[in-house]
Amino acid sequence: MWLCELSVLLRPRSSPIYKLHCTLAILRLFQGLKAMFSQLVVIILLFLATLNFSYQRKPKKPPQTLSRGWGDDITWVQTYEEGLTKMKESKKPLMVIHHKEDCPYSQALKKTFSLDKNIQKMAQEDFIMLNLMHETSDKNLAPDGLYVPRILFVDPSMTIRADIAGKYSNHLYTYQPDDMDVLVKNMRRAKILLHTEL
Repeated sequence: MWLCELSVLLRPRSSPIYKLHCTLAILRLFQGLKAMFSQLVVIILLFLATLNFSYQRKPKKPPQTLSRGWGDDITWVQTYEEGLTKMKESKKPLMVIHHKEDCPYSQALKKTFSLDKNIQKMAQEDFIMLNLMHETSDKNLAPDGLYVPRILFVDPSMTIRADIAGKYSNHLYTYQPDDMDVLVKNMRRAKILLHTEL
């Protein structure tokens, strides 16, 4: 449509109809450009709104660095000494998990531990939690040797609960992924004995 009207404009004419026709052609041209411009503005605004929406999304909660994958909703202490202090203040038992990042048994236990809702709930509500990738200076935390994974309980009287063990005779304090029922039982035992002994 614009091309036909432009061709009329290119021919020299002096009649008033020609001038009117030219004026109308120019108006239509500007209306077309205006429509294209308004569509372009709408597209740009939609693009910017989409961009703004993507930036406003809440970022995923980064994993708590102290959890190391054992449960991001659990409050973890950083050191054994901090765990002992918080344990004495709160009168909750301390649960110490020894593990290594390059140990497949530790990784398998971590995965099962972190997915078990019952264990996660008890760990958050009833225990002071510590996971260690290195040994502590307290040799009582390795009553039957330095192996991983190894889980021990300490009560607020500063007694390491060597009586609360897993089901293996060669590594008393180790648990495997299919031992979560034993771990739950031992966690309950640590809580009950703590309350009856105090």
